[in-house]
Amino acid sequence: MAKCDLCYRHCNIPEGGFGFCEVRTCKDGKIFPDNYGKLTSIALDPIEKKPLNRFYPGSYILSVGSYGCNLRCPFCQNYQISWAKEVAICKGNARFVSPEELAEIADEQRIHGNIGVAFTYNEPLISYEYVLDTAKVLREKGLKTVLVSNGMADTATVRELFEYVDAMNIDLKGFTDHYYADVLKGNRQMVMDFIAEAVKHCHVELTTLVIPGENDSDVEMDSLSSWVAALNKDIPLHISRFFPRFHMEDKNPTPVDTIYHLKTVAEKHLTYVYTGNC
Repeated sequence: MAKCDLCYRHCNIPEGGFGFCEVRTCKDGKIFPDNYGKLTSIALDPIEKKPLNRFYPGSYILSVGSYGCNLRCPFCQNYQISWAKEVAICKGNARFVSPEELAEIADEQRIHGNIGVAFTYNEPLISYEYVLDTAKVLREKGLKTVLVSNGMADTATVRELFEYVDAMNIDLKGFTDHYYADVLKGNRQMVMDFIAEAVKHCHVELTTLVIPGENDSDVEMDSLSSWVAALNKDIPLHISRFFPRFHMEDKNPTPVDTIYHLKTVAEKHLTYVYTGNC
């Protein structure tokens, strides 16, 4: 048995077992990501799709995903590769791609405007070792490394990663402990600490998915954007519209007017506020 120090759960994982994320496992008494190099998704996307609006706009980035996640968002758009039972199916369909091979694929895509690799779709931090190994090879080739993440990781555990990641879009999913703990099964303070550290090292943009009745109040958006502005008022914030999905089909889509109104609330503190899914 060994303890995983990646996130606040500190899972004690028995030999051959798995932590909450369904990925980090104990092998020979040491914690290791079972999904190391195992990809379920790969696509060449516009950088704005991450979304990153102020990092090499107009470029493309090779986007890859694996499986597993250390949150349980009931509205997950990629639940097929993130949630427990579905993850079991994904494991058999994943293809192993070494860091060197992935960097070579990314290099070949330069002719299509590719600037690097974005680790996305599922939660990349649960296999940060693979991200780190790949990022080192990408840097040698002059390519960029991007993370699209929930930010729920101990900064001490993944510290070396900050040296090699060029940009991140981090979900700041809400700004109450209730929402993070009870709805998402996560830890808000850990995400805030991760964001605060990330902005010291690379380009960071944030995304908040607004869900009716959950995190859509003026007070919460004001508090969230005020906290972000205290880090740096020029950090871009993407406020996105929710659509019924997965285990949250009982909710109505977020009214478009709500998104544009919350944009004006956030703009009291932040220079760059964008709307999404409108």
